[in-house]
Amino acid sequence: MASAGGFPASFYGEPGVLGLLANGISAFLVLLQNFHGARTGIPAEGVENILAGVHLILIGGVCQLVAGLLSFRKYDHLSGTSFVGYAALWASYGATRIFLGANQPSPNLVNESTTINSTLQDLLTDTSINKTDIFIKESAIAGLVPYILLSFLLAFCSATVNYIMPFVFGAITLTLIFEAVGLVAAWGLVVSGVLELLILLFAIYGSSALLIKGLAQRYVLKGFGNPLFNVLLLGTTNASSSQSLGQEKKKNTKYAEPMALGFFCDTVSPFIFAFYAFNYFPSVSVAAIWITINSAAQLLSSYYAYMRQDCYHATKFGLHCVFWLVKTWEEHVLSVNFSRDEAGEVRHAMVGNWFFVSAALVFCIASLNKDTLELIHNSFFVLVTISTISQIPIDRYYIFFGVTCSLFTLLSYYGTFARLINTIAEKSLIPVGPQPVSTESMQKYLSYLKRSKMDEPEDKGAQLPEALFYLSNGVAALSAIHNSQPGLVFFDLTVPWVLIPGAIIQAYVSRLQVQGGKRFGSVVPSFYVAIWATWTWFRFAGHRLQTSTESANGFAAGAIAFLVINAFLILVAAYSNLVLLALTTIMEVIIVCFLLSTLGRLPYQLEVAMLAIFAIICLYGMLASLVNGIFSKTLIPVGPSLIKDKKKKESETTYPCFVTNSRETSGLLKIAKLLENNGVCGIPTDTVYALAASCKNPSAIEKIYSIKDRPAEKPICICISNVEQLVATKPPFSPLLWEFMRNVYPGGISCIVPKGDWLLKLGVGPAYDRVGTRESIMIRVPDHSATAHLCEFTGPLAITSANPSGEADSTHHDMVINRLGHKIDGVLCDGESNEVVASTVVNCLKIDEGTISILREGCVPALKVRQIFERVKSNML
Repeated sequence: MASAGGFPASFYGEPGVLGLLANGISAFLVLLQNFHGARTGIPAEGVENILAGVHLILIGGVCQLVAGLLSFRKYDHLSGTSFVGYAALWASYGATRIFLGANQPSPNLVNESTTINSTLQDLLTDTSINKTDIFIKESAIAGLVPYILLSFLLAFCSATVNYIMPFVFGAITLTLIFEAVGLVAAWGLVVSGVLELLILLFAIYGSSALLIKGLAQRYVLKGFGNPLFNVLLLGTTNASSSQSLGQEKKKNTKYAEPMALGFFCDTVSPFIFAFYAFNYFPSVSVAAIWITINSAAQLLSSYYAYMRQDCYHATKFGLHCVFWLVKTWEEHVLSVNFSRDEAGEVRHAMVGNWFFVSAALVFCIASLNKDTLELIHNSFFVLVTISTISQIPIDRYYIFFGVTCSLFTLLSYYGTFARLINTIAEKSLIPVGPQPVSTESMQKYLSYLKRSKMDEPEDKGAQLPEALFYLSNGVAALSAIHNSQPGLVFFDLTVPWVLIPGAIIQAYVSRLQVQGGKRFGSVVPSFYVAIWATWTWFRFAGHRLQTSTESANGFAAGAIAFLVINAFLILVAAYSNLVLLALTTIMEVIIVCFLLSTLGRLPYQLEVAMLAIFAIICLYGMLASLVNGIFSKTLIPVGPSLIKDKKKKESETTYPCFVTNSRETSGLLKIAKLLENNGVCGIPTDTVYALAASCKNPSAIEKIYSIKDRPAEKPICICISNVEQLVATKPPFSPLLWEFMRNVYPGGISCIVPKGDWLLKLGVGPAYDRVGTRESIMIRVPDHSATAHLCEFTGPLAITSANPSGEADSTHHDMVINRLGHKIDGVLCDGESNEVVASTVVNCLKIDEGTISILREGCVPALKVRQIFERVKSNML
C-alpha cells in the first residue's frame, strides 16, 4: 500500500523554517538589485541576469519546494500549498531572468566596469528595449497577476492559523503588485524594495520562532499557535456539503490534502493563457516557462493525492497538467516557427484534442457523487477543452479559448479559497454545494453496466495510477493519427501532443507504479515511454533531426525489439484483465506499422484504424479505472484474466497462524484465550494494526521485542477499554490531566503519564517492569469497539505497532499475516485500518505546569492536540 510508506510526520521537523527563509532570502536578492538599479540607473545585462535567475531558482524555487514537500508530509495544508505555490513563483521569475539574460547583448567594453546588478524591470523600462524585451515584459506581467491574486488569498487564509505568515504573505502580495508596476514605472521598484525588506524581517522572525519551537517543543516566541481570527468566523458548517468534504474512503492524515494546490495551479495556467489568447503578448516562449513550472507543481498535487489513496484527484490533476503542458508547447512551437493563420490550416488535421474533451466528460460523470463545486469545475474544463478543438476556425479559436480560460480561472480561484479554508477548518465552512447524486445511487446506476458476474477482482477496484496510464496513452495515440501527406508544419505541432503525454507523463505513471509495488506494474508504462519517445523522434521530429537512411535501419531494428518485448507484455496482460490485454495486442499491430514505416512501406489506413481503436480502448480503460478506483470496487467491468494464478488461489486459504473475524464473538474469545495463554496476536485499533500481549504475561511482552526486532530501550504502551478503568484505580492525576484525557479518549492520541502503584490495581500486575519506563507509562484508549471488548475480556494489553521495527505500519490484516504471521499466534481481522499512520503521542508529564509536548505526530495533527489542550486549560481557569 503506497501510503503506508515513508516516515511519521514528526520526522520532518519544522519545514516552515526553510520555507520562510527561502522567501526572505529571495526577496533580499531582488531588494539589492532594486535599490542598486534605482540609485544608479544602470540596468543589469547578460550574465548578471542569468546569475540572479539561478539564485532565485535554487533558493526561492528548490529550497522552498523542499519545504512544501515536507509540509505535505507533516499534514500542514496551508504551508504545503503556500510553499509549493511560491516555489513555482520564484522559479518562474528566476527562469524569466535567465531567459532575458540569454537574449541580451553583452555590455560594451567601455561600460563593463560600471555595470552592476539591477532588476529585470529596470532593463525592461529602458528606452533602448527591443521587441524581445517588450514581449518578455508583457509575459512577466501576465505571470505576476495571478500570483498576486493567489498570494492575497494565501495571506488571508494564513490569518486563520497564525499571525506571522499573514504578514509575510501579505508583504509578498504587495511586493508583486509593485514589481508589476515597476515594469512600466521605475518608481514601483523602490516601493517593492521597501516591501522586500519587510518580507526579510518577517521571515527571519517567523523562522526563528519555528526553529526555537522545534527545539523546545513549545512556543517561546509569539506568532504561532494562535490565529489572527478564528476560521469558524468565516461561516457555519454546511450540512448538505459537509459529507462530501474530502470524499475519501477514510481519513488519511499522513499527508496534507492537495486539492487546494491543484486548484491553485488551475488558476495560474488558464490566466496566462487568457492573456495570450487575447493577444496581449505575441509569443508564448516566456509564458511557456511559467506554465510548465506551474504544471510541475500541479503534478505534485496529483502525486500527493495518489499518496492519500485518492484516485479521483490524482487523475484529475494529472489530466489538467497534461492538458496545460501540451497546449503550452504546441503554442510555443507555433509562435516561434509559424504564424497563427499558417498553423490554422494545418490544425484542421489534428484530432488529439478530442481525447481531452472525452476525458473531461468522463470526469463530469465521475464527479456526480462529489460536491457541486467539483461538478461545475469539471464542466467548465469541458468548455476549455472544446474551445481548443483544432477544427474551430482560427479567427474564433483564440477568442473562444480566451473566454473559457477566463471563466475557468475565476472558478478555480474560488475553488482554491474553498478547499484551503475547508481543509484548515476540517469543516465545510465555504459553500461547495451538496452531492448532485448520492454515492449509493451512483453505485447503483453504474452497477447496471456490469450485467454478468465474471471472475473479476471484486471490492478491490483499480490500482490508483491506471487511469492516468490509459489517459496518457490515449492522448498520444489519437494525436499520432495523420494522413499520408501531412506536411512539416503538422509534424512540428504534433511533437508535444505525442511526446509529453506518451513519454514524459507516462514516466511519472511508471514511477507511481513502482511506488505501489505492483507486480509488473511499472513494466508496461516504462516500455510505452520508449515506444512513444521513439515514435516522436522518427515520425515527427525526423525532418528536424535530419534522420538518415542508416538511422532508419537502426529504428527498424529497434522496432523488431519492441515487437518481441510487447509480445511478452501481452502474456503479462493475460494475467491481468481483458482491457489491458486488448491494449497490448493492438499495440503489437501499431508497432508492426511503425516497423513498416521505417522501411518506407507504411499502410496508413491500417495505422489510423489501429491508433483509433487503441485510443477508444484507452478511453474505456480510463473510465473503468477511475470509477472502480473511486469506489474501491469493480462497477465497470474490465474483464477477467485469461490466465489464472493457481498457486495464488491455493495459498489463499492457508494461514501461518490463527485468523478470525473481528465481528465474530467466538473469534474475539479465541483471541482473548490465546493472549491469556502467553500468546502474541495482531489486533485492529482505531489507527493501524497492533501487536498485543496480556499484561498478565511478562514473557509474552518479551516475545513482542523479538518478533519485531524492537530495540530493548523502546518502551511499550498499555491499552485499556475506557477512561473509567483508570478512574477506578485512583491514580494521583491532576484535574487538568483528567479533563484533558476525557477530551482525547477514546481516540488516536496516546498520553504519557506518571507511573505508579495504581497500575497494579489496573491489572498490569507482573508486567509492571515490562511496560513504559521507570517513571512513566503511555496509555492508549482506542476508539474501536472490537479492541475495547477484547480489553474487557483480557484486562490491560501491552501493544505496539504490528510491523517489523523500522518498517511501515500495517494498515490491513493481510499485511500483519504476511509480515509477522509465522511469528505470532493469531490475527483479529478487521479489513483496512481507519488510518494509515499510528497515534499521536503526547507527553503529559508537565501538564500541571501548563505545558504538553508532542513526541510523535500521528493521525491527529499536533495543531489540533494543542487546540484541545488550550481549550481545556482555559475552561479550567
